[in-house]
Amino acid sequence: MGKLLPVIIAVVGLAVGGGAGFLLKPAPPPPAETDHAAAEGASEDGAHASAAEAHGDAASSTAGHGASGGGQGDDGAAGPEYAKLNNQFVVPVIRSGKVAALVVMSISLEVPSGSSEFVFEREPRLRDAFLQVLFDHANAGGFDGAFTESGNLTLLRRALLESSQSVLGRIVSDILITDLVRQDA
Repeated sequence: MGKLLPVIIAVVGLAVGGGAGFLLKPAPPPPAETDHAAAEGASEDGAHASAAEAHGDAASSTAGHGASGGGQGDDGAAGPEYAKLNNQFVVPVIRSGKVAALVVMSISLEVPSGSSEFVFEREPRLRDAFLQVLFDHANAGGFDGAFTESGNLTLLRRALLESSQSVLGRIVSDILITDLVRQDA
């Protein structure tokens, strides 16, 4: 009987936890109004921009990614949307073969309204491209000294913009660095 009691407690705990998880799960997002397959089959030169314009209200299904819409103007035209990449970027600064500092950065992308879902579907490739740019910037000494100078950050933003456009096309109009911290070792 002494060996059976822990098993009974574990089974009851699993049943109660599973029931609570089932009852408290969030409602599923509404189905997407457009098909992203059209974006995949279109030509490279204008495919991404036309697919982004055809996305409609896909931003409503981007919960958890931190997307925020640009809002509507008085004339009814949709403004830009900011797709905030969920995880921060951590970049080591190497000096004499050792990690001398860590740079932590948060990035958002300015895209047309309704294009956030398009961005989040390609986030792994985008993060890979951004990390390559950030590592190159760190290796070139971009995070040394007064790394927050306007000219230095302009070069970094331009490189990140070019990198994002190589992954997503011309739908990305700007890169916003929302947080930037360097922690020296």
